[in-house]
Amino acid sequence: MTEKPLASTPANGCNGSSRHLRTGVEPAGGFRVARAGFDYLIVGAGFAGSVLAERLAAGSNKRVLLIDRRPHIGGNAYDHYDDHGILVHRYGPHIFHTNSAEVAAYLSRFTKWRPYEHRVRAFVDGRLLPIPINRTTINTLYGLDLSSEEEARAWFAARAEPVPRIRTSEDVVISQVGRELYEKFFRGYTRKQWGMDPSELDKAVTARVPTRTNTDDRYFTDSFQMMPAHGFTRMFENMLDHPNIKILLNADFREVANAVRYDRLIFTGPIDEFFDYRFGKLPYRSLRFEHSTLDQENLQPVAVVNYPSEAVPHTRITEYKHLTGQVHPKTSITHEYPSADGDPYYPVPRPENAELYRKYQALADATPNVVFVGRLATYRYYNMDQVVGQALSVYARLTGTKRSHAVGDGERAAPQAAGQARVAAPAAAE
Repeated sequence: MTEKPLASTPANGCNGSSRHLRTGVEPAGGFRVARAGFDYLIVGAGFAGSVLAERLAAGSNKRVLLIDRRPHIGGNAYDHYDDHGILVHRYGPHIFHTNSAEVAAYLSRFTKWRPYEHRVRAFVDGRLLPIPINRTTINTLYGLDLSSEEEARAWFAARAEPVPRIRTSEDVVISQVGRELYEKFFRGYTRKQWGMDPSELDKAVTARVPTRTNTDDRYFTDSFQMMPAHGFTRMFENMLDHPNIKILLNADFREVANAVRYDRLIFTGPIDEFFDYRFGKLPYRSLRFEHSTLDQENLQPVAVVNYPSEAVPHTRITEYKHLTGQVHPKTSITHEYPSADGDPYYPVPRPENAELYRKYQALADATPNVVFVGRLATYRYYNMDQVVGQALSVYARLTGTKRSHAVGDGERAAPQAAGQARVAAPAAAE
């Protein structure tokens, strides 16, 4: 286990954070601070664990020990400066979007924002086409001139195939746009991402991707779409900068739990692991990231380009400067490769897996003084804002307050944009 101050520090030695977290278990005394005990031990320093740590510490004056097996806070949203001084996301692109004014206001206490609307292109038939599929996608792909939503709606309807009962991801797509677009845009990508055919996957997988009859090429249509002005890691640092919060990294849960005294446990890790895989492992899809830096200013016109063809091994390429607005003569990118092995990222949505999770959920419900929160602990895919909302709801239940009061009276703040100024590569400590 290691315990140290945290900062989003560029690899060139320039400090990307203006301050350090007040964390600390003194090495010479082992768990000297811990011997006094904690009100809560929280396992996992991603969104679920960090939001609950902040709320319990700042909102209820509770003593919190927050631990993570990784060497950093922020979970999968962790970002950092690479060897060339470019801000990158270690675990693939994370884009904040929400329709919840409450969630946006809560996070705005810890960061200013850079306005950003996410756009994705799919490389199909030698062209970069808007995804989700919209009228521009169809006009470009087929050389058409559909000029209204009515025309586009009629075009899709003529190609859609009737499906008596929508059960699978394949059913969802072909019932909306037909088999040809399904083959071009969805089938190969889904087979790579999930390691199985869409006809074997729950309908929820592709139901999340809409088809549009207008020319809106934004990937999301949420009311709030923005990126933390100084990155996700800085936001987490600000969130956890409280004297009641102690942080241990590279920490094994079992080892820490046996060494410290605490009243209640909040667990955000894999629920099957918590129960020593009593009923077997819950299946997940993982990802492998190949990071590289190119000696050119830009690679692609948008942050993310998808590659649906199974002839291409990666599913997408991310170019981070589009997300951050950073100005730099070079550009850093990530190729993403789905995998059956590695860290758990995506629960596999199949009926037998849901049934297996219900067995673990029953164990969790029967386990006193332990609260299971977040993606891994509830075996469900959540967007970032949904995890924050879930954590705020859990805090409200723990403290007997209304959800609307969970962020704390007088602590709300409207989202603040950092303006259009782009984030330059760091040249000196801020």
